Amino acid sequence: MENQQLHLYHHLQHQQLERQPNSMNSRFKRVCVFCGSSPGKNPSYQLAAIQLGKQLVERNIDLVYGGGSIGLMGLVSQAVFDGGRHVLGVIPKTLMPREITGETVGEVRAVSGMHQRKAEMARQADAFIALPGGYGTLEELLEVITWAQLGIHDKPVGLLNVDGYYNSLLSFIDKAVDEGFIAPAARDIIVSAETSQELMCKLEEYEPKHSEVASKLSWEMEQQLGFTAKSDIAR
Repeated sequence: MENQQLHLYHHLQHQQLERQPNSMNSRFKRVCVFCGSSPGKNPSYQLAAIQLGKQLVERNIDLVYGGGSIGLMGLVSQAVFDGGRHVLGVIPKTLMPREITGETVGEVRAVSGMHQRKAEMARQADAFIALPGGYGTLEELLEVITWAQLGIHDKPVGLLNVDGYYNSLLSFIDKAVDEGFIAPAARDIIVSAETSQELMCKLEEYEPKHSEVASKLSWEMEQQLGFTAKSDIAR
């Protein structure tokens, strides 16, 4: 992490007034977190990243993420690493000079491109969580939601709606349900909460309710993603 980012990390750690509960067991071994390579303007986003990292540590969960060491990416990965859990960062080789600065924690796995990056993160994870972020975060989030709808996987997908950041996105999705573009049952794929603790509790209890649109199709994604998508992503 850069010096400024490191200072921010320690500053926000001191703002953590919550008592840390004893470690607990989880149904998940590793969670994939999508988030911005920017810290965002609101300090609550940065604090939420640290709190989420600590939630993963308390539940003995490892992290897989997009491999950056700056912004929210750096904060959540540092929190998980400092808590003694394994951190796996997956990043395309062409993005490494732009996204990795300073001291990167944990294991870094370089891949050939963006499609392989998303497929590898999905294969490694038992659940997905999106913190605030921009275009890349939204693209990753919506893709794993779509994969769940199609039956490629049935892993929980969580949205950490910090200070209402994703309110407009959730309203858009509700509008799509109202207008007949998203089935009401598919709306339940998205699990949202305002705090990391509440979100993790909901994800632990999540059971798929939607009908898999194409679960029996033969997925021909091996050449695109580098492996058999149905078996590996849904593992």
